[in-house]
Amino acid sequence: QVQLVESGGGLVQPGGSLRLSCAASGFTFSSSTYVMTWYRQASGKERELVASITTNIGISNYADSVKGRFTISRDNAKSTVYLQMNSLKPEDTAVYYCNAKRMINGITYWGKGTLVTVSS
Repeated sequence: QVQLVESGGGLVQPGGSLRLSCAASGFTFSSSTYVMTWYRQASGKERELVASITTNIGISNYADSVKGRFTISRDNAKSTVYLQMNSLKPEDTAVYYCNAKRMINGITYWGKGTLVTVSS
């Protein structure tokens, strides 16, 4: 059974940092090429892409709103993707979701999300 489990969310003050993790089970990053993506959804807003990375050669992509502040990375040995978030702003408050898309057939998996709250 495929699962994506996010962790690392919480309450942080503006300007602070958090690192989110997304651990995959039921498949491994070495078994096929995946695009691993972090999305977020703030209350009352649509879900938006935050950052993505390919599991094979690590090509990454970021939303303009997080460029220079967030860094996505992956550990293929652990089949885990990370999102290092620095200089957090109140507008970064959202539920952050992990998504895995298998490139060969387009099958997509979602995690249940982790809440990030940026507030003083």
